[in-house]
Amino acid sequence: METLTESSPDLKPVEILRAWPDASICHGFVGRTGGVSTGAFASMNLSYWVGDDERAVDANWERLRREAPDLKLVASLNQVHGNVVHAATRDTAALRPAGDGLVTAEPGVILGVYTADCVPILMVDSKRKIAGALHGGWRGTIADIVGAGVRAMVKMGACASDIAAAMGPSIGNCCFEVDAELGRRFGREIAGARIHTRAGRPGKAYIDLRAVVRDQLERAGLAAANIASVGPCTRCASDRFFSRRAAGGDATGLQMSFVGFAE
Repeated sequence: METLTESSPDLKPVEILRAWPDASICHGFVGRTGGVSTGAFASMNLSYWVGDDERAVDANWERLRREAPDLKLVASLNQVHGNVVHAATRDTAALRPAGDGLVTAEPGVILGVYTADCVPILMVDSKRKIAGALHGGWRGTIADIVGAGVRAMVKMGACASDIAAAMGPSIGNCCFEVDAELGRRFGREIAGARIHTRAGRPGKAYIDLRAVVRDQLERAGLAAANIASVGPCTRCASDRFFSRRAAGGDATGLQMSFVGFAE
């Protein structure tokens, strides 16, 4: 297979979905098109930790920064499917601590989370210039990563009722089929989650993960009108977004969702 390069005419545009029109909020949900990675990582894989060619990832970042020039300093995590949230500053942005949430009050520090079916959650308090980014897989959702993220922003000075949140492309209730016991566990351990599960094939259940996360955001103090859902089911739209489910559980690239305030 021919390797695409920066000069290849076959490169597609970089897709970035936005939630808010405010130009001072540097944010977006990056899709999988427009990069140079190949094979399982085709094409806009932005993760250096999944086995992709490092040179291809470098080229993908170069292309992304042309579309989003404010991505000069991006803080990220060693994501572990829990509920630990870290504060990111200019001094700590390069550390990649173990956790699933980042918050910052420093303009110019951009928070990034990586997904391939899990729910990326971006949050901003525009009045106080405080941002948060969360990685919401099913384990982190049960552990209430959302509540931990909102509390971390409030501790920095944010007001929960002023926080706007956007959930990005992630697996939908059409495709998130799990063992029936996990569906029952959601109903037992997360308030209100039972109404967001339905029976599937024998021994299986479907969970509407974004609906569960939305409820958690409201319980954490966000106004319903301040919560947006952006983009399609990643498995249904696996041509536009990486999906571990669509890949049959095999290794795949990761898309990045990012948020922060411009300097």
